[in-house]
Amino acid sequence: MINVVVADDELPAVAELAHLLSLDARVGSIHRANSGAEALKALEEFEIDALFLDIHMPALSGLDIARVISRFTRPPAVVFVTADEDQALEAFELAALDYVLKPVRPERLAESIRRICELAEEDSTKPEMITVEKGGITKLIRRDEVHYVQAQGDYARLHTQDSSYLIRVPLNDLEQQWGPAGYIRIHRSYLVAMDRISTVKLATGKASVLIDGTELPVSRRALPYLRERMAANRVRPL
Repeated sequence: MINVVVADDELPAVAELAHLLSLDARVGSIHRANSGAEALKALEEFEIDALFLDIHMPALSGLDIARVISRFTRPPAVVFVTADEDQALEAFELAALDYVLKPVRPERLAESIRRICELAEEDSTKPEMITVEKGGITKLIRRDEVHYVQAQGDYARLHTQDSSYLIRVPLNDLEQQWGPAGYIRIHRSYLVAMDRISTVKLATGKASVLIDGTELPVSRRALPYLRERMAANRVRPL
């Protein structure tokens, strides 16, 4: 199911479109916004797959919102819902997924939802990309290239096979965000990818894991969960 935002400065238009979307079993949460600012706030608070945007909203238009989210690493899909046919070209230049004219016909809306679902399915198979900087050069790396992460104050150092990158994200935040992708906290200073652990060493009062030849400590608090994950992944300790 997809989660969406409906944004229009006209309340009846929001209500009507939200109702039509609610009739489709492929749509989950529907967040309503009466301004561009409210739409952006919803993006900050919820996991959103698509935005249905009116083009002409005061202060922050639908086109403005599309420009903002185009800079996201993984932007949600954008569908413009408008009575204005003249700005279709500009909309698609901003990588809009669809352009639906008012009044909205249910069958036309269903086609937009189909496109969104297809895009969401494609995105779910793509690796998460992370923006990093090193030596004054900004680049993207795949999250699955990161073997382990080391806390450094309010920053985190990402360690890959042959390099490391410092990003301004606390380790606690990465633990929450990357947990579903197979990263586990083994120590207050370390987050590791389970599939990168080559060896687990257990000794009296001490435990550690080996990743890329580097031995990382495992705290007593984290050890029970590590044992549980080891069993689930059939990793045998030494």
